[in-house]
Amino acid sequence: MSQGMHLSNTETIPGKLITASYGLVQGSTVRAKNVFKDIGAGFKNMVGGELKAYTELLQEARNEALQRMMMDAQARGANAIVNVRFATSAVSGGAAELFAYGTAVTIQ
Repeated sequence: MSQGMHLSNTETIPGKLITASYGLVQGSTVRAKNVFKDIGAGFKNMVGGELKAYTELLQEARNEALQRMMMDAQARGANAIVNVRFATSAVSGGAAELFAYGTAVTIQ
């Protein structure tokens, strides 16, 4: 959470009352694969196991998208976001977008 911003993947936050809604907020980032990480991932693909370089890349992308979504919500005067969701899409052969979205609200 950032500066008291509450996040929930449900429609409410238990124990809190939603007093205002500001609509859809969103944040996204587009990340490209790194050729050196691709080589390492190719070797790992042959023997199996977690592709840690990609796990880290996706975690960084999720965090950046969340931060951008929270900045959007704060700019609207919200202190919480409900119904938080993530989506991904391929932008090109070597790049993908990670998109976070939800509904900005004020809670008490």
